[in-house]
Formats: sequence, C-alpha cells, structure tokens
Amino acid sequence: MKPLQFKLGVLATLVSLSCNAHADATTDSLEQKLEQLQSEMQALKQQLAEEKAARVQQVTTAVKAAVAEAAPPPEAGSDTSVGGYGELSYSNYKDGSVKDQIDFNRFVIFLGHRFNDKLRMYSEFEVEHAVASSSDKGEAEVEQAYIEYNLLPQANLRAGLMLMPIGILNETHEPPTYYGVFRNEVETRIIPSTWREAGVGLQGKVLDSSLEYNVGISSGFDASKYVKSPTGAAYGILDMHGEASQAAANNLALYAGLNYRQPGWLLGGGLFTGNTAQDGNGEVPSAALQGKNARLTLMDVHGKYSIGDLELQALYARGTLGDTQAINDAAGIVPGDGNDAAPKSFYGWYGQAAYHVWKKDDMRLTPFLRYERYNTQASVDAGYTANPLNDETVTTVGANFNLSREVVLKADWQNYKTDNLKDRFDLGVGWMF
Repeated sequence: MKPLQFKLGVLATLVSLSCNAHADATTDSLEQKLEQLQSEMQALKQQLAEEKAARVQQVTTAVKAAVAEAAPPPEAGSDTSVGGYGELSYSNYKDGSVKDQIDFNRFVIFLGHRFNDKLRMYSEFEVEHAVASSSDKGEAEVEQAYIEYNLLPQANLRAGLMLMPIGILNETHEPPTYYGVFRNEVETRIIPSTWREAGVGLQGKVLDSSLEYNVGISSGFDASKYVKSPTGAAYGILDMHGEASQAAANNLALYAGLNYRQPGWLLGGGLFTGNTAQDGNGEVPSAALQGKNARLTLMDVHGKYSIGDLELQALYARGTLGDTQAINDAAGIVPGDGNDAAPKSFYGWYGQAAYHVWKKDDMRLTPFLRYERYNTQASVDAGYTANPLNDETVTTVGANFNLSREVVLKADWQNYKTDNLKDRFDLGVGWMF
C-alpha cells in the first residue's frame, strides 16, 4: 500500500475508535473532532492527487524524450536540385578497315531551382565526346534552360530552351532509360534527338493526369545550314537545327505533343511544323531562299506496352520538306553532282521487344531485340539521285544489365543491311542521378 493511502486508512480507523471511546462525550466536542479529522483527510486526498499527477507528468516527459531521441532529425530542405547522366561506349567493327573506337559520348549536369511553390527553373549542360575545342570533335552545349510557372493545376507556362515533345527518346534519353549502347537510328536521323528549341508554351495533364499535353511556338530550322552540312542527307534535317545559338528567327514554328498513359502502356504522338527558308537571311544568306517557305513538317506516333517482364515499344515518324529545289540551289547541289540532295520526304520506324530474364532487388538482366527501317531521302527532286546508303535496315540484339535503376552496363550487336561497314559489336556503361 502506498504511504498516502496508508495514512488515510489509519485516520479512518482513528475516527471510528474515537467515536466508540467517547460515545459519552458531549455532542459539541464530538462534532469538533470529526470536523478536524475530515479536514485532515481532505488535505491528505489533495496531496495524493498532486503526487499522482506529478508521476504521470514525469512518465509522459520521459516517453516524449525517448521518442525524440529515437526519431531522425528533420532533413534540411533545399530549393536547388542537382542531377545528371553520362555514358561511355566501345565499338568493335566487323570490317577491319573501319577504326574501332572508344568514346565518352556525353557528360551532362542538371540544375534545377524552385523559386516558390509556383515558379521553377530547369537546365541541362552537356559536354559531348569528353572535350570541346576548335580542333576536337567534341561539343559543349546547353541542352535545356527554361522557366516553368504553374498557372493552374492542369497548366504550366514554359519559356526558354526546351526539348521538343516528339517521339519517345527526345524527352527521356538518359542511358538507363533505353536499350542498346547507342540511341536508336530512327530517333536520331529522322527525329533529330536530342532536339531542343527556344520558345514559349503550355504543358500539363488532364483526365486525372492520364493525358499529358505540350504545345507552343518555337524557333524553327534554317534551310541555309544545309549548305554547311558535314553529313549531307545521312542525318536528314539534323544539321538544319538552330539550337538557339544566334539562330535565324524570321520564321518560327509550332509544336504539339500528346501522351496518354495507363498502367502498363503508353500511346502518344507529336507534330512540328514551320518554314525554314528564313527569307534568305539564315546563317548563310542566300538569294535562292528569299521569298520561299521551305516548310518542314515532322510527325510521329509511338506506343509502349508492358505485361509482366515483357516490354514492347514501337514508333513511326515521317517528315516532309518544301521548296527543296531552292535549298539545293542555295547549297550548290546540282543534278548529277553527288547524291546529297535535300529530301522532299523522309521516314523511319522501329519495333522493339525486351524481357527481364533475371531480377534481384534493383538489379536486372534484360535481353532485347530491335528492328529499324529508315530512309532519310525517301524522295528528292526530279533529276537528283538519292544516296542508297540512306535507305537502311538495322537489326540490333543485345542486353542491358542494371546494377541499379540508375546504373547500367550494356552490350549489343548491330547489323546494317545496306552499309555493312557499320556492322559492329558495342559495349557501354551509363548512369543517371
């Protein structure tokens, strides 16, 4: 029994004894003693209550202290984020006359900043082929740099240098996100990934975030740069890309992309259209392009489907270019003189299948097979000859081995049906963070 409870019991007993021992005392004396004893009992009850409350408070404080000690300290928030990706490749060509090659293809740093709950900035800086100088093949470039403002829950305003929402690879091109050591040919030669333009647009999600849209107005291509093209028509319109580097802006372009997502699948498409003649005031001024449109229109449809460990992916892209005779004239390309004529139309498609044969935690081994068909000169002006090497079929078989979701080792074999000099075995390593 606790001390205070014991005291109360003793007092109660004394009260009883006192009443029996002094039954013959006067009524006034007995009442006085009872009042005194009741007063003492009340004081002891109050003391007991106070001691109990003190013990409860002591236990509560101890528990709170223990919880606080066991819980990790809150993380310090940051409005600035850093990320990036990189990839290294090795290629061993089947034909001994072709130089085998090791290349640090890309090293990219991502910087983002949140100014407030509605306003953000995104950027990427890239160095290609490890070094960039006047005597090297490398290139240093800003891949993205734009401001995004949340106008509505379903609409973000974007302004700056942005990736075009065409195809699958152009917006999602980190090495662990695609199969094969190198990016697929169709989304390199037909869709000129990584493709960015300066502009302003709206991006957002509707239909319970299942449908993503991305539309706007941007800088366009420059037909006069076809004159300086080091690759001719092998990469289609790639060298006409302005990249927002003091680019001609007499003609602007419109772009739009839609992607509908549900668990396990994606269906989408994109469109880009704009004149490229720049009224003859392009990077290479040309009277042949004055008063011309040379409209470029490029579109694609694509889809992805996953079921269990199986992944399927397909894409079709097609482009047309107007006033190609004027572009050829500006480039000094005449009938019978070479086979790099500007393409009136070009197209490409591929299908791909991949299967996760082994998984453990974040590690996984995934063989894949991809079949591609493309033609960067599907049609040219009358009298001109297309390069037969630009009409190509490519089969790629290989595997990705993910050490984690962010780090991947790759190996593949590529077979080119038309240009056998490109047949090769590739190894690669890539990462993102």
